[in-house]
Amino acid sequence: MEYLYPCTIIPDLVVNKFKHMFLLQRRSLYAVLFTSLCSLALAGNAAVASGAKTENPDYLNLTPTADQEKASRDIARQLQYAHYRSLKIDGEVSSEVLDNYIKYLDPQRIYFTQSDIDEFENYRYRLDGAIKSGQLDPAFRIYNRFQSRIVGRLNYITGLLNTGVAKLDFKKDEEILIDREEAPWATSESELDNLWRKRLKSAILSQRLLGKTDEDISNGLRKRYESQLSRIKQSRSEDVFQAYMNALTNIYDPHTQYFSPRNSENFNINMSLSLEGIGAVLQSDNEHTKVVRLVPAGPADKNGKLKPADRIVGVGQGDKGEIVDVVGWRLEEVVDLIRGPKKSVVRLEVIPATASNDSETRVINIVRDKVDLEDQSAQKHVLNINRGGREYKLGVIDIPTFYADFRAMQAGDPNYRSTTRDVNKLLSELKAEGIDGLIIDLRDNGGGALQEAIQLTGLFIQEGPTVQVRTADNRVRVYGDPDEQIAYTGPLVVMVNRMSASASEIFAAAIQDYGGGVIIGEQTFGKGTVQSVRGLSHGQLKITEAKFYRISGGSTQHKGVTPDVVIPSAIDKSEIGEDALPQALPWDHIDAVAHRRYGNFTPLISDLAKNHDIRMEKNAEYQALLQEIDFLKEAKAQKTISLREDIRKQELKSLQDRELAYVNMKRAAKKEAQFKTYKDYETFQEEQSAQAPAKKDLDFIARESGEILVDVLTMQQQIADSKS
Repeated sequence: MEYLYPCTIIPDLVVNKFKHMFLLQRRSLYAVLFTSLCSLALAGNAAVASGAKTENPDYLNLTPTADQEKASRDIARQLQYAHYRSLKIDGEVSSEVLDNYIKYLDPQRIYFTQSDIDEFENYRYRLDGAIKSGQLDPAFRIYNRFQSRIVGRLNYITGLLNTGVAKLDFKKDEEILIDREEAPWATSESELDNLWRKRLKSAILSQRLLGKTDEDISNGLRKRYESQLSRIKQSRSEDVFQAYMNALTNIYDPHTQYFSPRNSENFNINMSLSLEGIGAVLQSDNEHTKVVRLVPAGPADKNGKLKPADRIVGVGQGDKGEIVDVVGWRLEEVVDLIRGPKKSVVRLEVIPATASNDSETRVINIVRDKVDLEDQSAQKHVLNINRGGREYKLGVIDIPTFYADFRAMQAGDPNYRSTTRDVNKLLSELKAEGIDGLIIDLRDNGGGALQEAIQLTGLFIQEGPTVQVRTADNRVRVYGDPDEQIAYTGPLVVMVNRMSASASEIFAAAIQDYGGGVIIGEQTFGKGTVQSVRGLSHGQLKITEAKFYRISGGSTQHKGVTPDVVIPSAIDKSEIGEDALPQALPWDHIDAVAHRRYGNFTPLISDLAKNHDIRMEKNAEYQALLQEIDFLKEAKAQKTISLREDIRKQELKSLQDRELAYVNMKRAAKKEAQFKTYKDYETFQEEQSAQAPAKKDLDFIARESGEILVDVLTMQQQIADSKS
């Protein structure tokens, strides 16, 4: 085993000398809206020239190119011999590729029929040899059938809409499945017709509940379906190839991904920070564009209105521009609408994560901007807590990301900025102010430069290991801090949540393993793999090559870091997190590395948790959070939705009343005025969205972390007194 103290930057999430970013993949590819809006979805208009020929007036009959055939062979070779997971492309992989590809194209089972699926079964154990030899015809045959089915469905629903909304019966007692991912395939065209009739009714009801007239609803839906038909005609062979290759790469793990030439260009633009956006990670989610997470200190994060799991259904330009319906749009086309000039306004119509159906939408105004290093830099606060007649002064350092000004560093600038340098400076200032304890806030920190996680840990330990990295050939390297200087030796609490990932997890795990502090929050994301980007003759391949391991031996992959004291959040763990991603590499462990322990908080944890529970029973904001979590669980558990208008109205009213109740509970805890009606709450949200984002205050979880830190201080003092 090698034991190294690196002076170079180690890849964290993606190897790139300028910036490290948090990228995910689930169901379909993700787009990252950082300082740029990078589309990592199926390429649309800007695809390479294909051998497509028009055989149908409604869509192009697509065929593969020679470049794609060569790239298929290259990708197969690299996956088999360079990926961390040792997996040969064989008949079993072929079967999984077919399932992934069909799921990728028709995740809700609303286009293909059972007869289509039966026909595709002929390919189940034949795709492995075809992929390795560059034979792509099966993928293109399936895709062309898919295009045909989409055109048929859209023509049907447009015709049904043209007969008039009044012809549909909204008093009939029937319902529709919310999620059809596991539903049986339709066995006939008439069965599909009935499904699409229900889909149309549901879409109309959602619009009616928003107060729209039937005429406006008809016009809006007609535009939506015509737009989707138009987009089918714009499909290119690159759409097919990228979808097919990622049906293969996703079998290896969710972070291994093929980028088409256009998306490779967007990926590189994104990494070099050259365009403006809103700062959000997006994914396609059936017909919608879903927010996965917000980039720390980005425009959306500062705005505070857009949340993870919100679904974007409309995009407007400027304060008063028409909001364009983007339901059914390609991910990169939604990205293009959201992207724009710096300081310009984009308006997003979203279905909030808290909504149980599509009837609840709100409009959010966000000012586009770059995410500057200064905006992402660590910030300090002072939290004062009175306990037993004494005032405790606690330092809080918020670290949005693990950053370093790589350009300045490489240019030899002795004053270059980095997480570690900035935190070290803040620690000096806080110690000069006489703090009694320190809180490091890593909530929503998606990672960044691994070197910074290593060096930041070094501020709290003497010379020693920080993290282990194992490559596919089982070589293990240990990275650590060679500097014996310690910047802070006092009581420490580290706050994490589900969105704390990668470098954040490495730091939190190291502090926990060294016994340097108490970890508070919820189980972290669990992103414990390393990717590099490899150039291909046609596009690029992002491939997983290594895994991270704690110095205690366990991987951060899949399990993340388990906090010592749990404080939940409203983030849905079944939707967000490594263990929620298909084919995520499993947790495992290797040998621990010798390291010292600076403290042992294990005897205190039970009492810390007990004291925390007592305080939270009386905390109105916490109780409101629990209500919100229960509300979201119930909404997620709902399997069907009624197509009776009167029932839908009752359900919406009930949901709004419940949401208003826990919103008012949180406001009461902060001594803010109550909303009398849900309409008052909506008006307030619209007004807030149009205003400049307010400076974030320490929330109740940060304050409770302070209370826990004071508990640590008092318990340690009691132990010291008992020994004296």
